Amino acid sequence: MATVITTLRGDIGIRPAADSDVAAYRALRLEALRLHPEAFGADYASNLAEPLEYWVSRLRQNTGDDGMIYLAEAGEGLVGMTGLRRGYAPKGQHNGLIWGVYVRPEWRGLKIAEALLGACVDWARARGVRLVKLAVVTTNTAAIRCYTRCGFTVYGVEPEVLYYDGVYYDELLMVRQV
Repeated sequence: MATVITTLRGDIGIRPAADSDVAAYRALRLEALRLHPEAFGADYASNLAEPLEYWVSRLRQNTGDDGMIYLAEAGEGLVGMTGLRRGYAPKGQHNGLIWGVYVRPEWRGLKIAEALLGACVDWARARGVRLVKLAVVTTNTAAIRCYTRCGFTVYGVEPEVLYYDGVYYDELLMVRQV
C-alpha cells in the first residue's frame, strides 16, 4: 500500500519494494554507496560486482514479516529508499533496525526521508516491534537532525566503526520507541 506525500516538487509515493523494482533499486543503492561511501557500511565496488540474482534476493529477504524495503517514487522514478529489518531470534523480535536511508541530493529537504522513516515505524508498530534503532556517522549532521525530528534519540556511540579513504568514522546509535 502506497502513501502519497505532497512536496514542492510534486507528489511522492512511499511504498514497499516489489520484485519489479530490482533494477531501479540496484541503481539507487549503488548511487548511495558511490556518492556517500563514508555513510554506509556496504562497499560500492563489492555491490557493483554482485549479479542481478543478489539484488532480487535482497529485495525478497526484506519484504514480509522479517523486514521491508520502502521506496520513494516520483513521476520520473525512484528518489529515495530505506530498509527495516526485524530481529531474527525469538528474544529479539521486539527490535527493529533501520538501514540504508538515502534520498537523491536533488530531492532532499522535502521531508522524503521522514516519510520513509514513518513507513518503517508504522510497519514495526503493526508487527509488535517496540524499539527501532539506527546508526548514523557523526559527520552526517543533516541525517542526525532528520532522525531527531522523527523521534530518535542517541543512546551511544560506536567508535571507529567505518574506515574509508584513510579516515575512521564514529557512529551515533539512535533509538525510537514505537
